[in-house]
Amino acid sequence: MPPSKPSLEMLRALTDENVLRALMDQPRMTRAEIAAHTGLSKPTVSDSVQRLSGAGLVVDTGERTTGRGRVGLYYALAPAFGAALVAGITPRGVTAEVVNAHGQVTGRAHAGLGRTPGAQKAAEALAEVAGRLRSSSAGGLRAAVVSAADPVDRATGRLVQLPDAPFLVGDLDPVAVLSPLVAGPVLVDNDINWAARAEGHSGSAADVDDFVYLHLGEGLGCAVVQDGAVRRGHHGLSGEIAHLCTAGPDGTAMPLTEVFAALGLRRQASTAIDVAALRSAIAGDDEAAQRTRTVLARAIGGVLAAAVALADPELIVIGGEWGGCPPLRAELDRHFGRSPRPARLVAAEVASPELAGARLRAVEELRSLLVRSARPAAHG
Repeated sequence: MPPSKPSLEMLRALTDENVLRALMDQPRMTRAEIAAHTGLSKPTVSDSVQRLSGAGLVVDTGERTTGRGRVGLYYALAPAFGAALVAGITPRGVTAEVVNAHGQVTGRAHAGLGRTPGAQKAAEALAEVAGRLRSSSAGGLRAAVVSAADPVDRATGRLVQLPDAPFLVGDLDPVAVLSPLVAGPVLVDNDINWAARAEGHSGSAADVDDFVYLHLGEGLGCAVVQDGAVRRGHHGLSGEIAHLCTAGPDGTAMPLTEVFAALGLRRQASTAIDVAALRSAIAGDDEAAQRTRTVLARAIGGVLAAAVALADPELIVIGGEWGGCPPLRAELDRHFGRSPRPARLVAAEVASPELAGARLRAVEELRSLLVRSARPAAHG
């Protein structure tokens, strides 16, 4: 039996998707440029531009080509389609951005938070920045992606309280907070997972399918990437390494987070690591600094050995406020290099990787929504 031919509606939908994706790659294009970019015929592109313009997804910019020959009209994605919200919830506050389908940041807002703000204050700050950006965005907010410096329940998007977590905002539900302000989906994950996605896209793990991202900062975290995807686990709590047992200062087993307490490297009345104190403690060539570096390298090495045993990564990316300190990295390289199954250690490269990773996902989601919005137009 001969294969069935694609319907006219399907062909139109595919054409419209190709035209939209061409306009996602460039801020403006003529119909001739779209045809050259996509390989479609000029009449086919003209029909598609007409349909997409009628659907409010593409606009004539009012600009025209210059020089000899026929004047060409420039077309672009319609700003009125809307944008995506990117929000990061950290101990420094709630930072939000608006991004368009080209990946350009068109607006930013920030609201401060204390170190233990609680769910109500965090919810108010998140709603405040989202509301400010929504009111200034033509077409409103079509999707939102949230990065949180706390564990995130995979099924609900709620933040999860774990023992000794340094930054607690309680039972915050970003989906419930943002749904009244966003016309489409609200996606939530923890900051370490977003950071790993950013490193895998354009950082030190670019083009690597299997790696582990280790965050060493005020808090401790890990993300496991296998076959190019972050593995979140059944509850979404994969990579929560603070309570993973490792070697303490005297060689006895203890949770990783307790190593810093034993070394006196926590903030006062907090489980957060005192980054300034840690940097000072590992600097220099004196015996105390060397001992602190050795203890930390041994403790972190135990965590890395467990990650290698369970995930078999090609490399391990180390990020965070103190993860790249040269004296510690040198000691960690020496210690971990002697393990039975060492993996290559590399430094993280992406600036503000948690927001960068969330931004990438927001642009992907916005583009998918744009393409899906064009499909009813193909039936006209």
